Amino acid sequence: MSKIKDKLKPGSNRSFLARDFESLRTDLIEQAKIFFPDKIKDFSEPSVGGFLVDLAASVGDTMSFYLDHQFRELDPNSSVEIENIVTHLRNAGVKITGAAPSVVNVTMKIKVPVEIHPTTGISQPKESCLPVILENTTLKADNNVIFNLTEDLDFAKKNVLGDYEAKLNFVDFDSDSGQPLNVELTKDVIAISGKETLQRVSISDNHVPFREIVLSKPDVTEILYVKDGTGNPYYEVESLSQDTVFIPVDNTSRDDFDLVPKTLEVVPAPRRFVKKTSLVDKKTTIRFGSGNSEVLDDDIIPDPSELALNLYGKRTFSKFAIDPNSLLNTQTLGMSPRGTTIDILYRHGGGLSHNIDAGTLKTIESLNIEFRNSPSPAEALTARQSITCINPTQARGGDNAPGIEDLRPLVHSARNAQMRTVTRDDLLSRVYTLPASFGRVFRVGLSPNPTNPLSLVMHVISRDNNGNLSVSPDTLKINMSKYLNEFRLISDAIDIVDASIVNIGIRYEVYIDKDANKQITLQSINNRIADALQIKYFQIDQPLIIDDIVNIIINTQHVISLTDLRIYPITNDIDGRQYSTFSFPFEASTKNGIIRPPVGSIFELKFPQNDITGIAI
Repeated sequence: MSKIKDKLKPGSNRSFLARDFESLRTDLIEQAKIFFPDKIKDFSEPSVGGFLVDLAASVGDTMSFYLDHQFRELDPNSSVEIENIVTHLRNAGVKITGAAPSVVNVTMKIKVPVEIHPTTGISQPKESCLPVILENTTLKADNNVIFNLTEDLDFAKKNVLGDYEAKLNFVDFDSDSGQPLNVELTKDVIAISGKETLQRVSISDNHVPFREIVLSKPDVTEILYVKDGTGNPYYEVESLSQDTVFIPVDNTSRDDFDLVPKTLEVVPAPRRFVKKTSLVDKKTTIRFGSGNSEVLDDDIIPDPSELALNLYGKRTFSKFAIDPNSLLNTQTLGMSPRGTTIDILYRHGGGLSHNIDAGTLKTIESLNIEFRNSPSPAEALTARQSITCINPTQARGGDNAPGIEDLRPLVHSARNAQMRTVTRDDLLSRVYTLPASFGRVFRVGLSPNPTNPLSLVMHVISRDNNGNLSVSPDTLKINMSKYLNEFRLISDAIDIVDASIVNIGIRYEVYIDKDANKQITLQSINNRIADALQIKYFQIDQPLIIDDIVNIIINTQHVISLTDLRIYPITNDIDGRQYSTFSFPFEASTKNGIIRPPVGSIFELKFPQNDITGIAI
């Protein structure tokens, strides 16, 4: 044993910290001098020993570089490879998009003849001449940017009171009778920028799982529809495992359809697709499912037992292989089109140049109009030629395509914001993402359910056309129930109820400078209180701080002191002003200068010009 030890080379303290060329070369020379002191003595650059050391150090330096590089690519903040950054973004659920379109409010105007109502004898627009401007109408701005109407514009539509929704302006009065001959109808509509393109693709008759189609135009902002040759629609989903989608349906109930024009329905989506956008060329690719549309498949989950072999007259069988791709032919992930044509209508284009100035959208590029009451050809032509458009405000929302550095910071936040509602913040954000056509919730409040610890009580409130708080229609609550049910956890329960409105009044008394104008000072105080107590600053269950109102009053110019302040509830009908019927004892709920409302209620200063009263002494 001692003879074997004598033949071993002397040991050394090896270091594993060398990572660059120079440190690796130094460590290699030191190792060579220890282990081969009598073999190699010359490690200069021209020598063979120097060449071997340089070669080994170069290999080690290269391996260290790529090891560090691969480690950095694991972090989205330090990765530099485009493909890896795209992978990080898609794994986190960040949407890669092209240039964003702009949105603008457009005022459309039409002039039609006047007719006398047979019953009331009042002048009104001739209903047969009132058209519907269809949503595929396009407008052109002064800088040649194209805008598309987002909805049909019906000039004949009336509200629940029977009045026209459009504004009426009678013109061209008869010189003898003084009666108007024509009337101008004005109505607003939303338009979005971008051009619409219809792309038709022929699909072969062979089955291709996860078939993909690349759209020819970059910066696709919205896919309007995807249909096959027989008219079957394909729905866009977040992932191919999502087998249902939401669709809007006209609200035909007697509920307040002015606030809730659409009802929400959940429908199956056997034909569906997902889309992805390239970060390099900004082109969009749509991917269909894997199911074979020619094979009947009614299984919700593929049954592996269907692949079992039946043994006939045998006690043994040999090894065999199963192709896992056969499971992809099921329609669990949606159907892949085959033997048909696919029509894809999409909108594309955007950028900062689409944020046009006010008054620059005044050209109708293509007018798609429909008269539903059969006017005479001359009247239809006159009405059509009288239509004009203008944008009273600047278009907003247009932006250039986001770059890598714009998308990179979104990865970490997107990982936390998943497609589920677990926390209270998740639930609140999901409620506010309900599209406006299904009803708009102004405020949402959450509180524990006293009878069920696993349930939450959600108090909701809406606003009417005048901007005042109003009870949310039942249709809106039904839409919210269907919408939230698709995202909630299976054990969660949510009770959606109406929030209570607490209308308040304020009465104060101040001592002001004797040289100041009392009326002007009181008006200034009233305006400042009304601005501070606007409903946009209040949430459900938010308390009212008395000192905030005190500070507003005493910090008003010419006010010397506040001698009296009273905040009180207002209910029912007062001088034709309709208030909420809900109230509670303010005195008992006031503590340390804070008025706390009951659970599920919100304060509202409804009529500031009447509900704020000041006295100057």
